[in-house]
Amino acid sequence: MTFKIRKATSTDMPQVLDLITELAVFENEPDAVEITVSDLENDGFGEHPVFQCFVAEVNGRVEGIALVYGRYSTWKGKILHLEDLIVSQKMRGSGLGTALLDQVVRYGNDLGVKRISWEVLDWNEPAIEFYEKKGADVKRDWDVVHLTETGIKNYLTKLDNARI
Repeated sequence: MTFKIRKATSTDMPQVLDLITELAVFENEPDAVEITVSDLENDGFGEHPVFQCFVAEVNGRVEGIALVYGRYSTWKGKILHLEDLIVSQKMRGSGLGTALLDQVVRYGNDLGVKRISWEVLDWNEPAIEFYEKKGADVKRDWDVVHLTETGIKNYLTKLDNARI
């Protein structure tokens, strides 16, 4: 099988959204995806892109993605965050995941980052094994913390009410 890893274009975003949705279904969160193709096009392309995306293309179709963006560590300095590495279910085990991760590591190295970080669900043993085989240190003693849009609004409401 022949595939090509390349920088995504805005015209890839419908297929990118399809893969994001496929991942949400796999992670038992089928209704969690709120982002649209327009959001991806606006946020990833233009004067100040918020993310960089690489795609794995097979026979003219996007079958995998790696979406990354810059972060800053108070301990290390510049780091790269891998938001998602997604390979379509039918293409898992084909080498696309490795090729995408290779591209992310090259990109991070070119940026001069001190670390590349990402999360993985604790029940996704195939992904954990994949990352550990690549030399990643899976931090099993850290918990991911999210403050959702609703949580942000509730937080601010409580904060504002406390000032009254």
